[in-house]
Amino acid sequence: MHPKAIILVGGPSRGTRFRPLSLNVPKPLFPVAGKPIISHHIAALSKIEDLKEILLIGFFEDSVFSQFLQDAAREYPSLHIRYLREYQSLGTAGGLYHFRDEILRGNPEQVFVLHADVACTFPLIEMKKAHEGHRGLCTILGTKVPRESANNFGCLVAKADTNEVLHYVEKPESFISNLISCGVYLFDCAIFDEIRKSLENKKGNVETDIYGREVFQDGNKLRLEQDLLRPLAQARKLFVYETKDFWRQIKTAGSAVPVNGLYLEQLLQTNPEKLAKNVPGGPEIVGAVYIHPTAQVDPKAKLGPNVSIGPNVFVGKGARIRDSIILDNVDIKQNACILHAIIGWDSKIGCWTRVEGTLPAAHNSTAVTKSGLKIQSVTILGKEVSVKDEVIIRNCIVLPHKDLKQSCENEIVM
Repeated sequence: MHPKAIILVGGPSRGTRFRPLSLNVPKPLFPVAGKPIISHHIAALSKIEDLKEILLIGFFEDSVFSQFLQDAAREYPSLHIRYLREYQSLGTAGGLYHFRDEILRGNPEQVFVLHADVACTFPLIEMKKAHEGHRGLCTILGTKVPRESANNFGCLVAKADTNEVLHYVEKPESFISNLISCGVYLFDCAIFDEIRKSLENKKGNVETDIYGREVFQDGNKLRLEQDLLRPLAQARKLFVYETKDFWRQIKTAGSAVPVNGLYLEQLLQTNPEKLAKNVPGGPEIVGAVYIHPTAQVDPKAKLGPNVSIGPNVFVGKGARIRDSIILDNVDIKQNACILHAIIGWDSKIGCWTRVEGTLPAAHNSTAVTKSGLKIQSVTILGKEVSVKDEVIIRNCIVLPHKDLKQSCENEIVM
């Protein structure tokens, strides 16, 4: 009996906090550590024995994922990866229920469900072992976060000895627990009966179309966290598997920078051959650095730690880059300095220019502005931004197609 997997990719209306990057690429396909965000999910799923099919569910246009699916099919020939498009946003559990026939085809025993906007080591094999040990309906991946940021997430109270979840609250008003849901689940397929019950609890909201299929009225989204996990916890059918490894949510564009660093660090432990090394006559590499094979880096440049250099990037002599993501076709002139930043596609950075942010302070902070002021600390340049020689850009978000001729700080450059 083989498991299946689902990655919930959401849709275009969700990417507002990921602007300006989501103007050019949907968040699930944004590259961190040299690969689209959801490639890291697929790499982890590919290690599960007997798992043959992965479904991406969301409400982007079909064309958005077509190139990605072709690339994934080449990289993982034994996996069948498809995209299923919702006709409207149905909520996370609504989407699962809508496609239940597709999901249940071939009688899988279990279904992994992963949110696209999370980054972690995805200990799925360990989760599966734990799940088979307790026979609840659902095992949820959990992690501990600092007490002060816990109420930004779904909080779990669990029995210490059995990991049975006694209580689940999404974004509680007051402190309940610092054990939170990571947005990664393993369900038995009997879960569809539970979703059906949740739907019936929202009675009067389900109609049938002319084919007798259930359709959702607008405004009746069924949410995995609020509408499903709470009743499961009350029914004692929910268990948690706690990971001690890193976990981050990718909500804002700036949050891609620490995630990039965490995935690069992980590569350094597991697949160091994929990362750049110090070689005679090559650039100076510090810590974990990914350089795309088509990029050109001057031997007098210094990169790292936590740097990803995309395809066809040019890095000039004396340039210094750390804690940054440089996207495709960027041209970085000599002696430029880039720290805690994302440089958008086709951008040009002049000589002796500084583009810098500061490290995000809060663990998994999701806000971009606070009382009207920009607090997002990573500097982000959108697509085709040109920064003239000797200009300093500090803690700014710059929308696409801008020419920056003078220095700016703490601004959103429209």
